Amino acid sequence: MAETVTHTLDVPGGVLVYDVTGPLPPADGQRALFMIGHPMGSSGFAELASHFPDRTVVSYDPRGCDRSEVADADHSPRQNAEDVHQLIGLVGGGPVDVFGSSGGAVTGLALVSQYPDDVGVLVAHEPPILGVLPDAANVREAFRTVTEAYHQGGFGAGMAAFIALTSVEGEFTSAHLAQPAPDPAMFGLPTGDDGGRDNVLLSGISDPVIEYRLDPDAVDAAPTTVVIAAGEESRNQVPGRAAAEVARILGTELAMFPSHHGGFNGGEGPYAGKPVEFAAKLREVLAR
Repeated sequence: MAETVTHTLDVPGGVLVYDVTGPLPPADGQRALFMIGHPMGSSGFAELASHFPDRTVVSYDPRGCDRSEVADADHSPRQNAEDVHQLIGLVGGGPVDVFGSSGGAVTGLALVSQYPDDVGVLVAHEPPILGVLPDAANVREAFRTVTEAYHQGGFGAGMAAFIALTSVEGEFTSAHLAQPAPDPAMFGLPTGDDGGRDNVLLSGISDPVIEYRLDPDAVDAAPTTVVIAAGEESRNQVPGRAAAEVARILGTELAMFPSHHGGFNGGEGPYAGKPVEFAAKLREVLAR
């Protein structure tokens, strides 16, 4: 594995941190491969990046996440796309290839809309855009219960509610909304409250990501090859269903990837993915 070098970019109100693994400019005229998430940062892509030793891989911590400290961070996909556009310029300019996971998939779609010449191939894996869902109103209400649980009970309560939400198969109904709050201990989460209320995922400050309004005309007009993807195990959960709707709106076939929403991660336990198979599928799709 090539050496990973950490860099910083000063932005108004703070600094962005990004990592580059491999040579710059990329070897043999290849495009740099960006791996982006939200709120997940660069460290979440370490396993996946290790399966692309022949590519220069760039990943970063979105503003206000992990090592990127930005005062009053704007978590909108528009701002995240602006940040990635700047990073693309710093590593030699576009086009680059982009793998976007979850909120990073939304960033990727915003990037293609705003800077169509930046991206050669975008693989948007399970973008959680709620507005495209037929049951959007119920899903929004479910997300509100997550935020309420977090602000009332802390991290364990909020994360337990989030896990319960994202585990639902199929459309949300009033029966789902009427279920009692899950016990954090059921998921091995802390039952106490540490007093923190700044978690980007749970606090509601990143709601602009799930409320992003897709611009299909701008995406269609871009020269980018756009691939919308979902996990085989998570296809019928909220982000997977949203991916299917985005693919339908864009008039493209939904690409199925091994495992689930975080299927590119290894490890053990109930949330382990299939990183080898996932990387092989990503390599195949990027070659389109």
